[in-house]
Amino acid sequence: MKHFNIVLHEPRIPQNTGTIGRLCYAASASLHLIKPYGFEITEKALRRAGLDYWSELKVYEYENIEEFWKIHPLNDRHFFATTKTTNSYFDLSYQEDDYFYFGREDAGLPKEIIELNEKNNIRIPMVAEARSLNIANSVSIVLYEAIRQCGV
Repeated sequence: MKHFNIVLHEPRIPQNTGTIGRLCYAASASLHLIKPYGFEITEKALRRAGLDYWSELKVYEYENIEEFWKIHPLNDRHFFATTKTTNSYFDLSYQEDDYFYFGREDAGLPKEIIELNEKNNIRIPMVAEARSLNIANSVSIVLYEAIRQCGV
């Protein structure tokens, strides 16, 4: 299976992070967690949502976004999920090893991040009355579009 990278910037809800971890394991993706979190990484709810996959997951932790970018330099293969763009996620082309960023459940990605490379901001189409989707659902939608485009 092709490899992709999911980046969670300051996640707040352990069950969502656990569910995304389980998804990453099933899709052979790496999970990158940017601190601070809204929970402890040892929290029972996180592990329960991730089931027995958490120990097998390629998961990496970073103190902040700057540390992450020192290791994974920002370039055109980094995509930022936001409701503040008109770029649909299925209109862009993805490649193996791309990075997909998702922000806090209560606030999304910070403005400073989504302004870094606006052509790589992606949005999941939805009715105007819907503020957003659950982050685990959003990660699933985008990740499997990248897998579809690149082939298993």
